[in-house]
Amino acid sequence: MSATPAIIPFDKREGFIWMNGEVLPWQDAKVHVLTHGLHYGSSVFEGERAYKGRIFKSREHSERLIASARIMDMEIPYSIEEIEEAKRRIVELNGGGDQYVRPVAFRGSEMMAVSAQHNRIHVAVATWNWPSMFDPAIKMKGIKLDIAEYRRPDPACAPVHAKAAGLYMICTLSKHRAEKRGYADAMMLDWQGRVAECTGANIFFTKDGAIHTPLADCFLDGITRRTVIDLAKRRGFEVIERRIMPDEMPSFVECFITGSAAEVTPVAEIGPDRFTPGNISRTLMEDYVTEVGAN
Repeated sequence: MSATPAIIPFDKREGFIWMNGEVLPWQDAKVHVLTHGLHYGSSVFEGERAYKGRIFKSREHSERLIASARIMDMEIPYSIEEIEEAKRRIVELNGGGDQYVRPVAFRGSEMMAVSAQHNRIHVAVATWNWPSMFDPAIKMKGIKLDIAEYRRPDPACAPVHAKAAGLYMICTLSKHRAEKRGYADAMMLDWQGRVAECTGANIFFTKDGAIHTPLADCFLDGITRRTVIDLAKRRGFEVIERRIMPDEMPSFVECFITGSAAEVTPVAEIGPDRFTPGNISRTLMEDYVTEVGAN
């Protein structure tokens, strides 16, 4: 029996990271412990995938990074073109092929208090090899989701349309709880008790041949979400964006989640409710693979 390979901590890996306009050896890309982004969550990021060396919808991600920063009162000191070039360069330096891409912007260490108007905005881009989040051999069987204890916040209480690090605190807690209970992830409700999303992916359901998905009004309207909606419409599927209540779930046939990390992944269970991964899930999985150029 072969031993499980050791996981290399992310601060000990080899390769290159772009940081503040420079290409650094991986282990030299460091920040100080008194960095505002660490203490106060003043950080935004993107999660992207490169397939065969090409980042899927790269510019849309760069545009969203800058938009998220502005929502967080942070002005990124690099243009979209400079960020795009940084991502391309690091993907190439780290070997090309299939990679996960992580741009991040955060406030530095000039001020260490809630107010940090004079802190430098740092920007970095890292990439690494990361296969499908879920084993392709069992993906069509569907994953199991718990129902999260925490809810997505009221838009009046948090900058919900920014991909901001602080908004993921309750996602980490919810995913940890789900994994301890034997689930792959958790579905979160919104602040009014309606179906929202998973901890890092949007969610879709099917009924009577149509696809239903929650309105993205208090959580991120994912780039993968929009891609899959477009793919579904090209196939002639009706896509309905609306409020979805938890008590509707027994009426749905299929369920799947979408995200740059999750791609398109069918769901078999959400708490007590069961779903049957079928033609719509399979079709959109295959269409997405074709769209990103992974095949």
